[in-house]
Amino acid sequence: MSLTFYQYPKCGTCQKAKKWLESHDVEFESVHIVENPPSKEEIKELVDKSGLEIKKFFNTSGMKYRELGLKDKVKTASEDELLDFLASDGMLLKRPITTDGNKVTVGFNEDTYKQTWSK
Repeated sequence: MSLTFYQYPKCGTCQKAKKWLESHDVEFESVHIVENPPSKEEIKELVDKSGLEIKKFFNTSGMKYRELGLKDKVKTASEDELLDFLASDGMLLKRPITTDGNKVTVGFNEDTYKQTWSK
């Protein structure tokens, strides 16, 4: 099983998740979420496969989120508009996003990683 691991190298949470994957011998391909952000279509697929609300994909603590005033916009925007926002800037995406093409996790929670990505 090889995973796609969307991450931002300076992000502490991403570093913890990466260490966890490495220490559990989980193979992954690292993708810099800002330099190579997923497309709108890829984000839609990730949201659908994750079973999470699209709002869970927003990096709500990021500066970009606050600068764009998304807290209020997210409440009324359509899914299509939300996907446009997420696809417009990798810094708006909560990270890391990890997927094997079927399952998707957003952020890092050790228990979730154990259940989802352990061999």
